[in-house]
Amino acid sequence: MTRRRLILVALPCLLAIVTGVCLGQPRFGRGPRTRPGIIPDDRAGVPDWKVDERFKNDVFTFVRVEYDTNYGGGFGGRRGWGRGRGGSWMTDWPDSDLNFSFRLQQLTALKVNPEPISLRLTDERLFDYPFLYMIEPGFLYFSEEEVVALRRYLLNGGFLMVDDFWGDSAWERVAEQFKRVFPDREPTEISIDHEIFHCVYRLKEKPQVPSIHSWQGPGSTVTWEEHNDGDSRTVHYKQLIDDKGRMMAIFCHNTDLGDGWEREGMDSGYFHEFSEKKSYPMGINIVTYAMTH
Repeated sequence: MTRRRLILVALPCLLAIVTGVCLGQPRFGRGPRTRPGIIPDDRAGVPDWKVDERFKNDVFTFVRVEYDTNYGGGFGGRRGWGRGRGGSWMTDWPDSDLNFSFRLQQLTALKVNPEPISLRLTDERLFDYPFLYMIEPGFLYFSEEEVVALRRYLLNGGFLMVDDFWGDSAWERVAEQFKRVFPDREPTEISIDHEIFHCVYRLKEKPQVPSIHSWQGPGSTVTWEEHNDGDSRTVHYKQLIDDKGRMMAIFCHNTDLGDGWEREGMDSGYFHEFSEKKSYPMGINIVTYAMTH
């Protein structure tokens, strides 16, 4: 077993204990936009913390996936390269990643890296990290090299969370690209009885979080984003499992957990309704489940 593969197997044993604590008041506003992968000097107002140097390679690091987009609807369409143009993969960066990393450090027994990072799937460092996050993949496109790399990563113990894509066409694109990764299996709906909805925070329903712009303010009952290509009001959580029944990837469809992390300090009503009740509890549940299975 290689050292990198060993990390994926060993980390869940090191980071299994998690505690549930109330979030308290929102603290962080929206920081300035920066270049991909560059944390602003003021950390967008998010507190910093020190990592024990003896265990600096054993902390949990939040890793965002850099990917390419294809806006033409097919492989022959116009492709916008994520790194060069910013791209959909940068949605909510860096606030959501900083805020979520802080809340994991604050609310759980995980030892967390205060500096989240972003990587391409072909980066040689990929196997040093057991958890990946992908956002807004409605125009996702994998190269053949990325298909191979992601398949190898997931089959060797890695975990992927896919978030913030709405409507039928976005789902079809995501399913199409993951069919290239795993031609022999399909994502399946996760029951509300599944442990991932109860392992830390006990959620009574599958959480749906709209963007703060889709939410209409205090008293609003809107939890979805309107799209013109099918049903965007019904939230779905789907999984890809390996041959042993282990969840390798979770798809959070018709919900935007990342906006609940990013926007927690912008509106107290949005914070209490979505960040506090849904985005952080579900995010913490997903990370905890991934790191202990």
